[in-house]
Amino acid sequence: MAEYAFDTLDVTVDDGVATVRLANPPVNAISQDVRADLSDAVAVFDEDDVRVGIVAGGDDVFSVGADVGLFETARDWTTAEFRTNSRVLGRAFERIETTETPVLAAIDGTCVGGGLELALACDVRIAAPDATLGFPEHNIGLIPGLGGCSRFVHLVGPGRAKDMIFSGDLVDGERAREIGLVERVADDPDAAAREYAADLLDGPPQAIGLAKRVVNEARDSDLRTAGLLESLAQSTLLSTADHDEGVDAFREDRDPEFTGE
Repeated sequence: MAEYAFDTLDVTVDDGVATVRLANPPVNAISQDVRADLSDAVAVFDEDDVRVGIVAGGDDVFSVGADVGLFETARDWTTAEFRTNSRVLGRAFERIETTETPVLAAIDGTCVGGGLELALACDVRIAAPDATLGFPEHNIGLIPGLGGCSRFVHLVGPGRAKDMIFSGDLVDGERAREIGLVERVADDPDAAAREYAADLLDGPPQAIGLAKRVVNEARDSDLRTAGLLESLAQSTLLSTADHDEGVDAFREDRDPEFTGE
């Protein structure tokens, strides 16, 4: 197992699974140091030997988002400085979203504000039944500003998104699944994420990676453009060794052994 040194994160790669775990006690607040570490750490998801990524927090708290103290500091920033600092974290989220590596979020405990925005950048969210999720930014006169509006609306719809942002209401893991905010609920999200990752390791990496990119583009573009990308991705996959292996395995009634080629 490979380990990477960060002050506010625990980052490991073990048998093709890269885990980025927030480690900024006591509540995994997304400080300036966490922003900088995340910006560097998410590059691990693009390493050649990484097939699946996991983003996790602690047992009692995934992340409470930005420390209020950060906003006190930000009072002295110009608007340009604020946008520059925000882009550090925004780029980390974008890299999670755009890498062809599937990235899972394992959510236990409190996951609000910027912590939830981090989870929204991931591909599949797995939450504990009693996890707490939502956007309380209205309490300090702000809005969710790094995906809490833009990504959130694609998962829950505009009405639900506005309702939760206006009110600051928080939901548990079960309710989050009902409204489409998370995809899976498990008593032990970490273990469930590792099990899911193990299943993905057996899958065809190029097909999974291109599926992620096509689905993301379909979300953000018109149907005709999305359909074209879908067709082009499929035509690329038809010429891969993994496709040949999948067909051969089906004919031979055995499990395929995908290599990513």
